[in-house]
Amino acid sequence: MIANIFGRALHAYKMSMVVVIEQGERPEPPVEPIIQSTQELSPSRLRTPKTDTDFERLLTPKETAKFLRVSESWLAKARMRGDGPPFMLFGRSVRYGVGGLIRWMRSCVRQSTSER
Repeated sequence: MIANIFGRALHAYKMSMVVVIEQGERPEPPVEPIIQSTQELSPSRLRTPKTDTDFERLLTPKETAKFLRVSESWLAKARMRGDGPPFMLFGRSVRYGVGGLIRWMRSCVRQSTSER
């Protein structure tokens, strides 16, 4: 009898876990574009801010990986090697400036696979 009650309780527990897991599998909301238009890429927008309220946008490593279409792991390894995009540290938080990313991408342009 005790085994039967325990078995029913265990079955009910497993079923509740299935419901929780099924409810948790929702698609992620669509990611808003990081850069809205080419106006944001214009050189005048990438210059040093003139006022305290005109700072460039800082991206998290996850946002930067989506922007560059690379993995977060690649970004972390590039930071260690020193050959990735410029970044900032605020405590233990890593952030990337959009202007620095654009300049770094332009420096990576090659005309041939034999170029370094």
